[in-house]
Amino acid sequence: MLSRVQRCAAPVFLRYVLASVGALAVDMGSFLAGLALGVPAVAASVLGYALGITAHWMLSSTVVFADDVAAAGAARRRQQALFVASALVGLGVTALVVGGLARLGLDPRAAKLAAVGISFVVTWLLRQRVVFR
Repeated sequence: MLSRVQRCAAPVFLRYVLASVGALAVDMGSFLAGLALGVPAVAASVLGYALGITAHWMLSSTVVFADDVAAAGAARRRQQALFVASALVGLGVTALVVGGLARLGLDPRAAKLAAVGISFVVTWLLRQRVVFR
C-alpha cells in the first residue's frame, strides 16, 4: 500500500490509469486461464470481468481514492454497490460502442479498442464524481 506522500506524488488520474491497467490484466489473465482450463468462453469472460472489477475496487479504494473511501458498514457497502454499477455502465457502453461501430462496418477489433477508451472515460468520471466524491 502506498503512503499518503506517495499517493500525492502521482496524480489521481495517473493512479487510476495504472489501476485500470492492473485490473485489465487480471480480467484478461483470468479469461485466458479459464479458456486454457476448458471453461466455456462466456463463463470465462464473466469470471474474468468479475475478478477485474474486484481488482479495480481493491486498487481504487487503497491507492487511487484511498482518502475518499467510506467508513465500514452501510456507507462502504453503498460505495461498493455504486462502484459495481459504474462497472456495469462501462460494460453497457462497451457493448453499445462495439455493436454500433460493427454495424457501421468497422472491424470489431477496432471497435473494441474504441470502446475501451470510451468506457474508460465514462467509468473514470462516474468513479471520480459519484462513487468517490
